[in-house]
Amino acid sequence: MFVSMNRFVNFIPLFLLTSVISFAQPAEPKMTPEKYIENFKDEAIKEMLMYNIPASITLAQGMLESGNGNSDLAVYANNHFGIKCHNEWSGATFTKDDDAKDECFRKYPSVLDSYTDHSEFLKSRSRYAALFELKSNDYKGWAEGLKQAGYATDPKYTKRLIELIETYKLYNYDQIQSMPNISVTTAKPATPDKIEAREILRFRLIKYIIVQPGDSFYKIAHDTQKDLWQLYKFNDLEPNDKLIAGQKLYLQPKRNKAKEPFHIVKKGDTMKSISQLHGIKLKKLYKKNKMKPGQEPKPGDKLYLRVNKPVE
Repeated sequence: MFVSMNRFVNFIPLFLLTSVISFAQPAEPKMTPEKYIENFKDEAIKEMLMYNIPASITLAQGMLESGNGNSDLAVYANNHFGIKCHNEWSGATFTKDDDAKDECFRKYPSVLDSYTDHSEFLKSRSRYAALFELKSNDYKGWAEGLKQAGYATDPKYTKRLIELIETYKLYNYDQIQSMPNISVTTAKPATPDKIEAREILRFRLIKYIIVQPGDSFYKIAHDTQKDLWQLYKFNDLEPNDKLIAGQKLYLQPKRNKAKEPFHIVKKGDTMKSISQLHGIKLKKLYKKNKMKPGQEPKPGDKLYLRVNKPVE
């Protein structure tokens, strides 16, 4: 029997109509290039001051690789630079098709972690070493060098980076010589459980907090939106290690070398405490001083923090 469409619609249950209407709602507005720059320029500048990678290059790569923060890799994995897992990656992952099917990409807890890992990725690979000999404002040299070193397969990669930099005048950020120390107060969005705001500090542009009486790893992870494994890894700690009120606890990876050239060991110093004091990774501190993991220095010893200890 023929039933008119109008009469048929009248028989559709209300919950089905609601579902159909919900699918018709407009999607969330996408991030514009201007908004992307506003959101992440400060982080690009901080990475430049730490690693000597032009802020314009970092921003342009982030914009291009993430579609201004709108790609599925950016939205679901906080990965703004298209960095794949590679053998050394032990963090979370995100699978998607790229040059091949089901490729493994790095997944980050936050976009800022993606920015830091991008800098360390470039700095740690020998194929990009020549780029760090360029001036920090030579964005054209960097754009060409990234393509030649194989960062991307797009034959127009250099041209696209330069167009973004010149269209949005990103090169202006390359002229910034320093930034003041930043102290901000942050907390998670409101939840049924009250979360106290924490003061986030920076040492050599690495975010850290000061442990308060009564703190636990779980409480700090909860308040700062970090995973427990991150707190352990960033601070060279184990789950059974005890927190001490007043100690520095990093929320981002420490650096491969310190600002100071060396440290004279004082009574009570340990390799871990020196690593925390200078913001240098513990394994790098051991390596630079030709020491075995677990070995401790003696008062008066001179530990090298920037270069390897010379052969005696």
